[in-house]
Amino acid sequence: MEPFSAAQNKEDKDTNVESPSSPRHREILARWDPADAKRPDIGEAPVFHPTSEEFEDTLAYIEKIRPLAESFGICRIVPPSNWSPPCRLKEKSIWKDTKFPTRIQIVDLLQNREPMKKKKKPKGRKRKRGRNSRTVASKKRYGSVSRSVSSPKTTEEETFGFNSGSDFTLEDFEKYARYFKDYYFGRKDNAGDTEWTPTVEEIEGEYWRIIEQPTDEVEVSYGADLENRVLGSGFYKRGDMKTGRSDMDPYIASGWNLNNLPRLPGSLLSFEDSHISGVLVPWLYIGMCFSTFCWHVEDNHLYSLNYHHFGEPKVWYGVPGSHATGLEKAMRKHLPDLFDEQPDLLHGLVTQFSPSILKDEGVPVYRAVQNAGEYVLTFPRAYHSGFNSGFNCAEAVNVAPVDWLAHGQNAVEIYSQENRKASLSHDKILLGAAYEAVKSLSASGEDNTKRFSWKSFCGKDGILTKAIEARLRIEERRIEALGNGFSLRKMEKDFDSKGEMECISCFSDLHLSATGCNNCSSFEEYGCTKHDICSCEGNDRFIYLRYTIDELSSLIRALEGESDDLKTWASKVVKEKQLHKQSFDLNLDLVSDGECNTSSEICDDASIMEFAAYVVEPINLGFLVVGKLWCNKDAIFPKGFKSRVKFYNMQDPMRMSYYVSEILDAGLMGPLFRVTLEESQDESFSYVSPQKCWEMVLLRVKEEMIKRSSQEQDVHMLETIDGLKMFGFRSPFIVQYWNHKNETACSMSNSSLSLTKTKLFGVDLN
Repeated sequence: MEPFSAAQNKEDKDTNVESPSSPRHREILARWDPADAKRPDIGEAPVFHPTSEEFEDTLAYIEKIRPLAESFGICRIVPPSNWSPPCRLKEKSIWKDTKFPTRIQIVDLLQNREPMKKKKKPKGRKRKRGRNSRTVASKKRYGSVSRSVSSPKTTEEETFGFNSGSDFTLEDFEKYARYFKDYYFGRKDNAGDTEWTPTVEEIEGEYWRIIEQPTDEVEVSYGADLENRVLGSGFYKRGDMKTGRSDMDPYIASGWNLNNLPRLPGSLLSFEDSHISGVLVPWLYIGMCFSTFCWHVEDNHLYSLNYHHFGEPKVWYGVPGSHATGLEKAMRKHLPDLFDEQPDLLHGLVTQFSPSILKDEGVPVYRAVQNAGEYVLTFPRAYHSGFNSGFNCAEAVNVAPVDWLAHGQNAVEIYSQENRKASLSHDKILLGAAYEAVKSLSASGEDNTKRFSWKSFCGKDGILTKAIEARLRIEERRIEALGNGFSLRKMEKDFDSKGEMECISCFSDLHLSATGCNNCSSFEEYGCTKHDICSCEGNDRFIYLRYTIDELSSLIRALEGESDDLKTWASKVVKEKQLHKQSFDLNLDLVSDGECNTSSEICDDASIMEFAAYVVEPINLGFLVVGKLWCNKDAIFPKGFKSRVKFYNMQDPMRMSYYVSEILDAGLMGPLFRVTLEESQDESFSYVSPQKCWEMVLLRVKEEMIKRSSQEQDVHMLETIDGLKMFGFRSPFIVQYWNHKNETACSMSNSSLSLTKTKLFGVDLN
C-alpha cells in the first residue's frame, strides 16, 4: 500500500466541505433488477461449531476438521457463544478520526470486459458510464492492485486494475455504504414509511446479474489489503490496552487472535524470520455492498483464516485445491482474449468468474455466508472469491500446519514453471521444521510433551520425514541431470543472509542449493539446479550445496529415529542455533523490565536514556567494500549489513517494537543507511549517516509522545541516541569478526585495504 498523500490529509483536516469528486457526489446510475437475478445454484460449504474445549487449541481444531472440510476448499467456523472479542477499531480515535485508502471497483467489468488493446465497446450492450470507468497500469504486487492512474494512451504494459479511491474514516465509510445500498435497492414504487432491506439471497442474485449480464455501470469502493500501519488490527494485542484488564487476556493470548495465529507452535510460519505483511501480519478489509475479492489462491498455497469483526455478511465461493487446474482451464476457455493479453491474469486479483459456469464445466464450487463473529478457513491451493453484502470489516492472515508441506513444495514447482517469485523460502521453513523436530526428539525430561508432538510428524511415514525425503529426491535428480561438468562446493552458512537469493532464470529460492560459474557469472547471480546458467567448460561451473546428499540422507534417518544420526544432527542444530543467536552488545545491557545491570559503565544515565533497550540481533554481517566513504574514524560500514533491535514504536510509544537497520549501496554516494519499523515497512528513514537515521526515528517517537499528554514527562529522557550503537557497530563481537575478515583479506592479497587491520570500528585491537 502506498502512503497517504500529506497534501490530501491536510486538505481533509482544513475543511468539512466534500470535494465534487467525493463518492457521495456521484450519481448512482444503476438500480436493482430482481427479474433477472442470477443467484448460483451450488452447494454449501460445511459449517463447524467447536465446543469451548475444542476452541482452546486452534491448530488442533483445524487438523480435526481438515478431513471433513478440505474437499470443499473452504469452510465456516462458528465460535462458541462465549467468544466475543472486543473490536479495537471501534475506539473513538480510530472510528472517527483515522482514515484509510480505498480502491474503486467497476463491478460490471470484473468478468465482462474487452482486452485493453481493443477499444470497441461490446456489441449489443448499452451501458451508462460514469467518471471512473478507466483502467490502470497494474504494478504487480501480491494481494494488491496498482494505484497509479493510466496514461491517456494504452501501452503494451497497461492492464486492467483498480483506481485509487477516496480516503475515509470508518464512520464516514459506513454512512456512504448505507447510502449506496439504500439507494441502489430502493423500490421504484416505494410508498409509506416501512423500512425494507434486501435479503442476502436477493443481493447475491443481483451481484451475479451485474457480473454476468451487466447493463449499467456499478461503481463501489473497497478498503482492501489494509496493512497494519493504516488502522492496525481489529484484535487487541498485548500493549494496546492503556490499563490492565484481566477480561482481555483470553482474547489477547488466543490462537484465534489473528496476530498470534501464524507463529503458533505447530505453524511452520514460525520458522520464517521476516514479518511479511498480509502473510504473517494480518490485513484488514473494509467492505460495502458489491465490493469484491476476485478468484485467487493464497501465496505459496498456504492456509488462510478470515475473521468477520462486524457488519453485514460476506459471501464466499470456494473450489477445492484438487480442482484448481479445472478452474484455471475453465476461465481460460471462457475468457481467452483476457488470458492471451495477460497470461498471469489470475495473479492480479482483478477478474471475477461465474460459479454457474464453473459448475457447468465440471468444477465443484461451494458457497459460505460469513456473518459477524465467524471465521472462514481456506485450504491449500483452494481458489476462493466473494463479495460483501454491505458495510463490514474483516481481517485475514495465513497459517501453515505441518500438513501444508507437500502443498508448499507443489507451489514451489508451479512458481518455477511460471517464473513467479515466492513470498517465502520453502526450503528454509522445511529445514527449520526439521531442526526443531531433531531438537525435540533428542530432548528429555520436561520436553517430553513437545517431543511427542513432533514425533507424530516423524518416523518412516511421518509428514515431515516424507517432505525432507521428497525434497532430497528432487535435488538428486536435478544434480544428476546437470551432468559431470560441475564441481560440488559447500555453501557458506550466510549465503542468503544478505537477502533473498533467487535463480536468475525462474526466481526459485536458493537456500538449499545453487549453481554458478567463476568465468561468466555476474556478481551474486546464480541459478537453481534446474537451470544451467551458462555453457562454459572446465572447472569454472559449480554447485553450492548447503547440505550434501549424504547429510540430507542422514537427516532423514535422524527423523526416522536412528540414534547415531539423531545425535549427529542434534549437535548440528545446537551449532546452528548458537550461530543464529549470536547477538551484538549495545552497551545498553538492560533487563526487560527496565532495571539496569550493576556495571557502572553500562548504567551511565546518558548512555541508557532510561528506556528499556534490548540487544541488537544480527541478520546479515555484510561484506567489506574498499573506499573512504565506507568507513570513518569510528566504524567501517559493510555493504549489506543488517541488524534488528527493539525501541519505542514510533506509531504507538506505549509499546516496544523491532526496527531493522541496514546498509545499502548508493553508488557514488557510498553507503546509504536505512532504519525501518519491522511491522510497518513503509515507516522507514534513509540517510547517509547511521546517526541521522536514528535521530529521525527518535524525533518521530518524541512527537508521538507529546501528542499523548500522559507521557509528556518522559520525553526529556529521550534527548539523545547513539546511531552507531543502535546499528550494532560498537559491539566487540562485530569488531572482532571484521578484524578476522580483514586479516584474512590482507593475507590473501598484496594490495592493502583502506582500513588497517589493527583498528576497526574505532576500537584498537593491538
